[in-house]
Amino acid sequence: MKAPVSWIREHVDLPADVTTEELARRLTDLGLKLEAIERPGHDITGPLVVGRVLTKSPEPQKNGKTINWCTVDVGDANGTGEPQGIVCGAHNFEPGDLVVVVLPGGVLPGDFAISARTTYGHLSAGMICSAAELGLPAGFGGASDGIIVLPPDAGAPGDDAFALLPLRDEVIEFEINPDRAYALSLRGVAREAALAFDAPYADPVDRPVPAADGEGHPVVVDDPDGCPVFVARTVSGFDPTAPTPDWMARRIQLAGMRPISLAVDVTNYVMLETGRPIHGYDADKVTGALRVRRATAGERLTTLDGTDRALSPEDLVVTDDSGIIGLGGVMGGETTEMSSTTTRVLVEAAHWDAVSMFRTGRRHKITSEAGKRNERGVDPTICEAAADRVVELLVAHGGGTADAGVTVVGTPPAPAKVTVAADLPARVSGIDIDAATTRRHLAAVGCGVGGDDAALDVVVPPWRPDLTDPFDMVEEVVRIVGYGAVPSVLPTPTAGRGLTREQRLRRRVGRALAGAGLVEVVSFPFTGEAALDALEVPADDERRRTVRLANPLSTEEPSYTTTLLTGTLAAAARNTGRGMPGIALFETGTVAFASDVAAPLLGVDRRPTDDELAALLGALPRQPLHLAVVLGGQRDNPGWWGAGRDADWVDVVGVVRDLAGELGVEVQVENDQLAPWHPGRCAKVVLVGVDGTRTTLGHAGELHPRVVARLGLPARTSAAELDLDLLLAAVPDAVRGPVFSTYPVAKEDVALLVDAAVPAGDVEAALREGAGALLESLRLFDVYTGAGVPEGSKSLAFALRFRALDRTLAEGEAAAARDAAVALATARTGAALRG
Repeated sequence: MKAPVSWIREHVDLPADVTTEELARRLTDLGLKLEAIERPGHDITGPLVVGRVLTKSPEPQKNGKTINWCTVDVGDANGTGEPQGIVCGAHNFEPGDLVVVVLPGGVLPGDFAISARTTYGHLSAGMICSAAELGLPAGFGGASDGIIVLPPDAGAPGDDAFALLPLRDEVIEFEINPDRAYALSLRGVAREAALAFDAPYADPVDRPVPAADGEGHPVVVDDPDGCPVFVARTVSGFDPTAPTPDWMARRIQLAGMRPISLAVDVTNYVMLETGRPIHGYDADKVTGALRVRRATAGERLTTLDGTDRALSPEDLVVTDDSGIIGLGGVMGGETTEMSSTTTRVLVEAAHWDAVSMFRTGRRHKITSEAGKRNERGVDPTICEAAADRVVELLVAHGGGTADAGVTVVGTPPAPAKVTVAADLPARVSGIDIDAATTRRHLAAVGCGVGGDDAALDVVVPPWRPDLTDPFDMVEEVVRIVGYGAVPSVLPTPTAGRGLTREQRLRRRVGRALAGAGLVEVVSFPFTGEAALDALEVPADDERRRTVRLANPLSTEEPSYTTTLLTGTLAAAARNTGRGMPGIALFETGTVAFASDVAAPLLGVDRRPTDDELAALLGALPRQPLHLAVVLGGQRDNPGWWGAGRDADWVDVVGVVRDLAGELGVEVQVENDQLAPWHPGRCAKVVLVGVDGTRTTLGHAGELHPRVVARLGLPARTSAAELDLDLLLAAVPDAVRGPVFSTYPVAKEDVALLVDAAVPAGDVEAALREGAGALLESLRLFDVYTGAGVPEGSKSLAFALRFRALDRTLAEGEAAAARDAAVALATARTGAALRG
């Protein structure tokens, strides 16, 4: 909202010494946030004076243009008292006219410096100014195109023109919150200024209005909930060529709108002044009674902006006998638009339901100054006063006559009432605010205040629909007292409970991975089909069942991701492309899988029932916490200590094993096939519970070469993705430390021949189970194929270490345990002891 300071002062008797900066600061303290202070015309400097045209000699030019060589009396303003020679291209003046002249040394808007210079064969010393050159609205001074011609009694040649023109006004622009619609008017801003300085306030709608007589233009309201009040007045004999007064056009321009014509400008001026949107019809184009109703399916309307619109049954419309002539409270229709031939103006001042206005504006994508006010809520009690103000201005400046008939349909809604504990402002703010202060400040903002010193009965002013509960009243009182008076009290913190178990474990995971040399990344949590295609995820894979967003940030990534690898691999590719020789990244985050249960659509007018809430929660998509790890490129850097080494699938599986060991859980890996991993180098990570249950945590291994090439990753990049929720749930609450034996260890090594297709993990599991309680550790230290090993077989060499906690093993105990281990491996996997 842009509010000229001179217009504010017209309604508030502010102290003369109050600066614009101080006024803006006080209003900001009250809640009208300062956006900017503008000083239009303040960039005009130098001698700007009244001049009288003495001579005007037209001189046609070769280019077809005719210029006027003028002599202008500027008094003593030029220092000589002699007439000033000026070349002027405009023609809307004659000798003897008073004009506005800027002399050499002056500067016009746009940093346009004026100097004496030779042009068209003459030394032109200055400029005769037009409205546009001074930043004034078109038509200022009565000239729609050309220079400003001042009234004959405007002054004497050489007089300062700044005193005659509105070039020194200041404008405060405020950022108005949606719930403060009253401040979208000079009436509201001035009321706040009066509140800030405890100054006398003149309400522009405090005026006598003629009573409704039933003789005005007929109006029927079929939807009183959508349009509680409709006022109609008519002005006849209006002169459509009458110009808008300069003062009115300038104020409209300073308020951020464009002057158009007198009839339109008057309605806009009253809207800016009072906050009540007004609509004017060409009364000669209206046939029959005006009717307010809801549109029906299939109806259409061409609005003032020339757009043909399909209407919704929720839209409030104004009709006459010819059909729909306007979207009520939002925009009028073309058929009854005021034009350059309008001589009878039908004035509409109606109050419209704010919610309906908001929905209609959004539905049709219409943003207008009237709609902006109607959708926020306007004072419903000022329709008669606003219409009377419009009629007054049209009659005064357009030569019309106010018809005797006055139509008023409906009554304003009853004001809201709120009961407020008198001590509530003090309890909420911590300021010592007594009941008398609360009563006085609520009355100052326009509330009616009754009740006693314990509980106040507050009647909300009609221009403040945002005041609905006791705490709104607290805010009104405290903002007047001043937020600066609120004491700064450090609250006493409650005893903390520390981090939750999940928080501790998640931090533990992050520290373990960072300790392994990995860097955490945070990726965009949304994905699209192209990203899943790049990973070669099959069409029937669960990861294709994404949750699509209703209003995605990107049409290419419209769904919540089902795998962290899309984002983590993109981050790895970006780092590779920027020259990183090795990448070691990890990411934790939630993914989402679409639910087969449709979520119920619940209203916002009440709390859901327990059954409705359960149904809503049951329809939520499954959102597990995942962990992704990516390793590629150099894992060990080369140097004087030796050659470097690139990361491979062993490293990523090792990271998973180390993380499980850090958390105190047991995992095993098995061969598997799943995109985007290499089909021969993909491991399924299995969580082994204390009761022997086996749960798939995720997968790890080397990525498929096609995926690596497609994403621009280092060759043989490896990755892992685990369900972190399952992993953390398996972590024991208390991790027991290792138990050490002081007795000597017995070492036994075995080499077993097995079929090449038998996983080493199966052989290891059988050996571990067969060895029994004396087995301390088991490690695969060699895999061999070649000479001495039959075709289609492989040799697996294991190091077994045996030890007892309470004694030295007797001779033969370790060998017996070894033999039992080999026997079980032979039975389960077909292994044979290699000679």
